[in-house]
Amino acid sequence: MEATARTLEGRVALVTGSSRGIGAAIARAFAAEGAAVAVHGRDGAAVEGVRSGIESSGGRAIGTVADATDFAQVESLRAEVESQLGPVDLLVANAGGSPIPPGPVEEIAPEAWQQSVDVNLTATFLAVKSFLPGMKERGRGVILTMSSAAARRTTAMSPVAYTAAKAGIAQLTKSVALQAGPAGIRCVCLAPETILTERNQQQIPEDVQEALRQNHPIQRLGTPEDVARAAVFFASDAAGWISGITVDIAGGSVLV
Repeated sequence: MEATARTLEGRVALVTGSSRGIGAAIARAFAAEGAAVAVHGRDGAAVEGVRSGIESSGGRAIGTVADATDFAQVESLRAEVESQLGPVDLLVANAGGSPIPPGPVEEIAPEAWQQSVDVNLTATFLAVKSFLPGMKERGRGVILTMSSAAARRTTAMSPVAYTAAKAGIAQLTKSVALQAGPAGIRCVCLAPETILTERNQQQIPEDVQEALRQNHPIQRLGTPEDVARAAVFFASDAAGWISGITVDIAGGSVLV
């Protein structure tokens, strides 16, 4: 019986912000499908944990440490990945987060607003800016960006700066898809709802988790693996004519 071909065999992938959570799940899933993966983060020990786990499972991975909001460091990161693995075919611009709590717009400090924009929208822009030229030269590549259901279905409790930055990522994705499509590059935006990462499991009380579950037509919260499986599909040739869209990975809770 012939072994099933792995969908990302021979590809080189970088997943920013992949030392934990959704990014780590994507890195592991890509490696399981045959990609050589660069694991990235700012915590060297966490990066190494994901990298070694991939290799112990039979995959190929390197670990990289860089500040995704610093273009010089992103450029150095690209050079490191290209030196060790080769040109990047699959870029997952996943690095981001919500560094400030929800609150009224007028109470957001300008520096807090800037921090939210930088770690989400700017980090995505810098990754695309660094890796897109090489993809255009080679005439191939897939870029996956990471928005959020919070930017698709804003509520009174949504962190304003975070949702604005994530909405910007969705629009950036459309622009990249439009500009880079003629060169053979696809760009797709993933927008997860509440995902039960280790951090969320610790920080969200069980009663709040249950209330959130009840708001989903598919009545469970998402897992990092739910997002990773979607990322594998959109990175693969099976999605070869899909570009420029935002995909809600949200258990049916975002109906627009």
